[in-house]
Amino acid sequence: MKDNGPLSSDRLWTVAEVADHMRVSNMTVYRLIKAGELPAIRVGKNYRVRGSDLAAYLDASRTLGRD
Repeated sequence: MKDNGPLSSDRLWTVAEVADHMRVSNMTVYRLIKAGELPAIRVGKNYRVRGSDLAAYLDASRTLGRD
């Protein structure tokens, strides 16, 4: 598995932590989870996102510039 720094662990991130890391709103993270684009674990009434799932989502969303 590729090392993605702090995202490489399976630490569980809160929606707020994910939103802060991605610099988006909490609602955007909830929409990604609901759409099935970002895997999440339901803990009670809250969601948690594995660091490895967040890293995989960000890697898949990366765009490459043209030469």
